[in-house]
Amino acid sequence: MSEVNNNLEVAIFGGGCFWCTEAVFSELKGVQSVTSGYIGGKSENPTYEQICTGQSGHAEVIRIEFNPQQISFETLLDIFFQTHDPTTLNRQGADTGTQYRSSIFYNNEQQKDQAEQFIEQLDANNAFASKVVTEVTAATTFYPAEGYHQNYFALNPNQQYCAMLIPPKIDKLKKLFGDKLRG
Repeated sequence: MSEVNNNLEVAIFGGGCFWCTEAVFSELKGVQSVTSGYIGGKSENPTYEQICTGQSGHAEVIRIEFNPQQISFETLLDIFFQTHDPTTLNRQGADTGTQYRSSIFYNNEQQKDQAEQFIEQLDANNAFASKVVTEVTAATTFYPAEGYHQNYFALNPNQQYCAMLIPPKIDKLKKLFGDKLRG
């Protein structure tokens, strides 16, 4: 379901490690909340340990509640594609496995159409050296990740993985989408 309280909508994106994507989307005006979690797999209530094996079929994703009057789904798509590599199958940097796949889990036909058209346009414009491999799939049950994964970068900015990978993404976000950031 795409509608939540107060006329908010939901977008669900997988762009590798959810610590990185959560940090990016948490910076945006119009984003009410960002929750790290799992979707698209076989088991109910998966744990991080199960996800890490790559056997559950789930992807690490973020669930974004946003106000479409302040930020559009298309803008979220633009930011998503600019802040991860959508051309590597089941991989983001050193993170490999199906849990790190580039993915959009749509909540309605409009999101599906927008995502598919956005990808077609990226490929038509040769936006990347390789074709986009981002999967566009109907959203199924979203499972929030364990509490220690939520707001991870804000709480652990000096953790080595975060300190190395997230600041360049935030810098790119500021450079390309500075007008979309919170004050």
